[in-house]
Amino acid sequence: MSESKSFISGCKGLTLTQDEKSFFRNERPWGFILFGRNIGEPAQIADLTAEMRDCVGAGSDIPVLIDQEGGRVQRIRPPHAPQYPNAAALGAIWREDAEKGLRAAWLMSRLHAFDLLRLGVNVDCLPVLDVAVPGVHDVIGNRAYGQDADIVSAMGKAAAEGLKAGGLLPVMKHMPGHGRTTVDSHHDLPVVTAALADLEACDFVPFRRMNDELMAMSAHIVFTAVDADSPATTSQKVVREIIRGHIGFDGLLMSDDVSMNALRGDIAERARGIIAAGLDIVLHCHGIMEEMIAVTENVPPLAGDSLRRANAVRAGFPTPDDADEQALREEFGALVAVA
Repeated sequence: MSESKSFISGCKGLTLTQDEKSFFRNERPWGFILFGRNIGEPAQIADLTAEMRDCVGAGSDIPVLIDQEGGRVQRIRPPHAPQYPNAAALGAIWREDAEKGLRAAWLMSRLHAFDLLRLGVNVDCLPVLDVAVPGVHDVIGNRAYGQDADIVSAMGKAAAEGLKAGGLLPVMKHMPGHGRTTVDSHHDLPVVTAALADLEACDFVPFRRMNDELMAMSAHIVFTAVDADSPATTSQKVVREIIRGHIGFDGLLMSDDVSMNALRGDIAERARGIIAAGLDIVLHCHGIMEEMIAVTENVPPLAGDSLRRANAVRAGFPTPDDADEQALREEFGALVAVA
């Protein structure tokens, strides 16, 4: 059996097509990601994640990711999962009572784990460690726990621990910080002109405090104080000096979606640029076969430090605790209004 390639792939619909199955068997992505278009009934989701794993080896340690934050970024919604509050609502609890805020963040992640693990999803792209700066674009906005690096760090840590207590692994995003953007990186390239000292004192802090986590997702953002020419996702300097250096993160670093228009060039050029910058994994979300082929033709099999980091993830899935789901849901409901 061939080794995994350095990409994570989405798919088009509720089940895998024959073309997708053949592609995944031949190209062997390291993992998969689900979006709203892939979400139907719970049994269908479980069947889809099983199909994905079957294409590349069937192991329960094959990562299947989802963005299940709460608020507006929540792929599985009622009636199949509660509508959870956004991070800002949890941050508001923290500001009233820090202990209750941390408990709410932990509980919500633990409940995400109940929701997701039974469907075959074992990675949640959470916590959002971006520190919201007032007056900038709302692409992050209420997805952030707050405007203070200490609050974001503490709440992000609690959220990550809640996922791990339930058997899931977290992905920190968007490294090294997405909170100052004035445009939406899905559509345009954000440029942050803050001084390096300001970034180190605020934006980078939550990531540095959680640098022992196993996975992180990059930000498609130019930081002119570090590299005025390339966004973090394709900047060797940002990866080497800030993410691996100042932040001290030696875990698996994946790109944000390679299809986002903040990145220059076609999909093939973007994929090559991501790997050349020193990231471990290219993330492709949209399930468009022509783009998937372009990605896989331009990324290598996992090797060296990237393979070491990827293996650490697959060996790092925790055993879920024996928590009482209903009791935790009632406790969370007493802290936060849940639809």
